[in-house]
Amino acid sequence: MEPLANKIRPQNLSEFVGQKHLVGEGKPLRLAIEQKHIFSFIFWGTPGTGKTTLARIYANSIKADFYELSAVSAGKEDIRKIIAKPRQGDKPKILFLDEIHRFNKAQQDFLLPFVESGELNLIGATTENPSFEVIPALLSRLRVFVLQEFGDEDMREIIGRAGFNFDDEARDWLVTMANGDARQAITMLENTARLYEEITTQSLKETLQSKFLRYDKKGEEHFNLISAFIKSMRASQANAAIYYLARMIESGEDPKFIARRMVIFASEDIGVAQPTALVVANAVFRAVETIGLPECGINLAHGTIYLSNCAKDKSAYEAYFEALADAKKFGNLPIPLVLRNAPTDLMKKMGYGENYEKYTKEDLLPEKVKGKNYLKSKKK
Repeated sequence: MEPLANKIRPQNLSEFVGQKHLVGEGKPLRLAIEQKHIFSFIFWGTPGTGKTTLARIYANSIKADFYELSAVSAGKEDIRKIIAKPRQGDKPKILFLDEIHRFNKAQQDFLLPFVESGELNLIGATTENPSFEVIPALLSRLRVFVLQEFGDEDMREIIGRAGFNFDDEARDWLVTMANGDARQAITMLENTARLYEEITTQSLKETLQSKFLRYDKKGEEHFNLISAFIKSMRASQANAAIYYLARMIESGEDPKFIARRMVIFASEDIGVAQPTALVVANAVFRAVETIGLPECGINLAHGTIYLSNCAKDKSAYEAYFEALADAKKFGNLPIPLVLRNAPTDLMKKMGYGENYEKYTKEDLLPEKVKGKNYLKSKKK
């Protein structure tokens, strides 16, 4: 059965709610649609903010041959098939590639010549920063449109179109829970209507715990799992960490999200206790980026066990934030003269760099923070 979110999906800009910075009067995407301007671009935004809907509205407005793929399951062969399909007259050929950040470098390189030549007009969609996830050569040929989470009023209007009856308390709870994700709100309503006679705040809460709901990358389960994963590594419990890693991968979590958290963990929790942890974590991230699922799960497991078994020392993390607090508190404190660069004779006469010694034991901090000891080793 077709999901309700698809049934009530807007078909044109007059039906679309939100994203006024892109589709309001005189705004760039509206102008492109009105003027039937053909170009490649990428939508960057959190789930449920209208990326797929706007891509379809744009393609329909310019009467394009429109193809949709998900980078989670698609590959080069799928793109070849689209390229091989004959054009229907002068219609442009548009490929909407959802979750483009899941394409590895080789797959993105494969796309590049078709986009560059105009043989294929690409609309990418991603929840991740395209500066990190899309190769520079391809990104330079795409305009980036940033989609914002729907505001509360926009969410109320979208929810109202679903056609269900419920009171203001339930509506307000749903708006808060969805956190700007229209698709999640509509799916929640649809599932609640199937499971319960009435849509109330309580029945919505019960549905949230139901197995019928998908794993949501912005929902509670997402945060619970990544928290359990990090805390298990912190406690040096590799078995638990591997279990939570497997749960995340099986649930559809982006492996690069997990790898990024491992890179952060390597410096935050392990730090100077085992400096090679950062090297390993970065190598895992690179492997995930290059190989992709399902094989990169092995790389993540390798890194998880290594990081779990490392000694832990948060001193670098704590030293940085303590120093940062002083930097914010005291502002631009004068740099001691001994540390200043002296490229001119005048600066030398003023004492810049005077009596500088490479290996001095003199406190080199600014006067107001002299004697501060930011580095307090806490190895365990």
